[in-house]
Amino acid sequence: MSIDRETFENASENELAGLSTPDQVLGFLVAHDDRAFKAREIASQTELDEGTVSTALSRLKDRGLVEHKATYWAATDDTARLETYSGYERATTLFNDRLGEEDRAEWREHAPSEPHPSVEDES
Repeated sequence: MSIDRETFENASENELAGLSTPDQVLGFLVAHDDRAFKAREIASQTELDEGTVSTALSRLKDRGLVEHKATYWAATDDTARLETYSGYERATTLFNDRLGEEDRAEWREHAPSEPHPSVEDES
């Protein structure tokens, strides 16, 4: 699977070795943004399991990062959305590596029960 030059230059070896399935699938589609592919074609080209690719495509679609028509998939042409996804994923990975993953139950235990006074009431 190919990656863009900026990712190659700015990512560490660990980041490049550990790309998630959605990152690999999205990377493939972005690298071939002039075409649309069937899930099995993406799986074959990325050497990933077809079921895993299908799951990743569905999740990427839910995030608005890929488009789906009939049996074909393509990367969105919304470059701002793609850039936001990449930055968010890299930041989350970086902070999780440095600080550990958040424990949602622990966070909720310490979260305030009332909204901050600066939050406007929507009712």
